[in-house]
Amino acid sequence: MKDWLIATLALIWANAATAHQIKTAMTTVLIDSASEQLELMHRFYLHDTEHAVEELFGEEIDLFHNKSDRARFAQYVIDNVGLKDETGRTMPLTLASGSIDGQFFWVIQHAPMPATLNRLQMRHDALRDIWPTQVNMVNFKTHNTVHTLHFNGDDSWLWVDFKK
Repeated sequence: MKDWLIATLALIWANAATAHQIKTAMTTVLIDSASEQLELMHRFYLHDTEHAVEELFGEEIDLFHNKSDRARFAQYVIDNVGLKDETGRTMPLTLASGSIDGQFFWVIQHAPMPATLNRLQMRHDALRDIWPTQVNMVNFKTHNTVHTLHFNGDDSWLWVDFKK
């Protein structure tokens, strides 16, 4: 009976430790043809981010009080997100910011507007190397439409076609 009780309590504790992890992130890519750049706004749940940095960096990280820790996670996101134009050429992404706002950790990136924008190819592996169940949803917003990609499972590079 004692072994059963210990096993049950261990299972409850393990479930409680991950109960608040959502393992979903949302990215919005703003496309404005009048602008010279694309803006990528990645929104991660802060609770997921806190667990992720423990897994990624294996040390005490203080996202709230340490700017370099926030920059370290933002750099991780940059390293795990990519864009290619319709010719297959990699588009350079630059970091604009990495910050906490309420229950979210935001990473903002910029990319130059391609000369022709009929379609783009994207990779979004952030947190998917830690949690296979992580889902990253990306909305590409133009003036009058939204195109959505879902990255989960073994997804790698996916295409978004703006002509559809």
